[in-house]
Amino acid sequence: MPDLERIDPYYDWQEREGIRAITGLFIEDLNTAELDPWARTGGKGAFVNLGLKIGHSKAAYIVEIPAGGSLNPMRHMFEEVVYVVSGRGATTVWTEGKEKQLIEWQEGSLLAIPLNAQFQHFNGSNAPARLLAYNNMPEVMMLFHNEEFIFNCPFAFTDRYAGQDDYFSGDGKLWDIKGRPVKALETSFVADARNLGLYQWKERGAGGFNVMFELADGVVPTHISQFPVGTYKKAHHHGHGDAGGGALLLILGGVGFSLVWPPGVKDAEIQQLIWKQNSLFVAPSSWYHQHFNTGATPARYLALRGGGGLRYGARGQQWGGADVSEDDGGWQIEYEREDPRVHQIFEAELAKHGAVCQMSDFSPFCTAEKETAAAR
Repeated sequence: MPDLERIDPYYDWQEREGIRAITGLFIEDLNTAELDPWARTGGKGAFVNLGLKIGHSKAAYIVEIPAGGSLNPMRHMFEEVVYVVSGRGATTVWTEGKEKQLIEWQEGSLLAIPLNAQFQHFNGSNAPARLLAYNNMPEVMMLFHNEEFIFNCPFAFTDRYAGQDDYFSGDGKLWDIKGRPVKALETSFVADARNLGLYQWKERGAGGFNVMFELADGVVPTHISQFPVGTYKKAHHHGHGDAGGGALLLILGGVGFSLVWPPGVKDAEIQQLIWKQNSLFVAPSSWYHQHFNTGATPARYLALRGGGGLRYGARGQQWGGADVSEDDGGWQIEYEREDPRVHQIFEAELAKHGAVCQMSDFSPFCTAEKETAAAR
């Protein structure tokens, strides 16, 4: 009796596309990542396969549009969010029988492609433009495992997008999230994610700010977080196992580092990732991660998460515990519970940059006030 072969439709499809896949935990700068000619898109590209995957439901790739050129028109049965890493240009989006809508973008823009709408990216500058695309293609491939259906289905989801004039314009709609101390912005386009207004999320520590996104009525979860100069966020993970999902974290501004480690590891296995604007790194599913600002400006990142969205889900399902202490059944390590060496690492990194720790009101291990008093 033969063994039943295990098939992975998404990663099999990746191999057939004939472009490289970037692995590891970290890409220092998306602008300098090496890319290959990609026939499907008409530009250059590379798959982003960082870490231990980010839950077998989400995926990412980098694509480059040649100077003054365009990519091929496309449509697909998976949801996709696009961040403009560099360049300026425009995207046309349309459905059959409707006029094309033009969305102009620049470095820092965030665009959600409506499910199975037709679209095409254009570069309006005399230098290449790079985009980072994040999608739920793996789970769609797993469900249908039919490439022709995924890329060539004519069905239009007019309940989501029917060519509305204001679909990619306006300020969006802000929502409270019942039972959570965060807010969600419902939109399909953010002109400049690097300067978007955020809202306080004190539960995550150190005076941080955040906004969750509901993009194009989809289930690809994303958010932006920011934390002040001389501070760091509390460590947490995103749930245990593949279902919880991990996250890709794209630095929108600032310099610093992050620590990532799997549960129960020895100290030597904790990894430190030094980042700057346009760095991308992974917090693999169930791994702890913690972010530290060592620069002179607030640090901001875009989180492209595994798991599901905010609006669609089982009634009565509880939100995750990313901002709830492990002592209370959540996924977060409070400052007073962290290993004191974490703060020592932070202060050592601050010293390298000539920066001052601002954690005296948050961390019991902060020595900044003691050193200031001693100097007096």
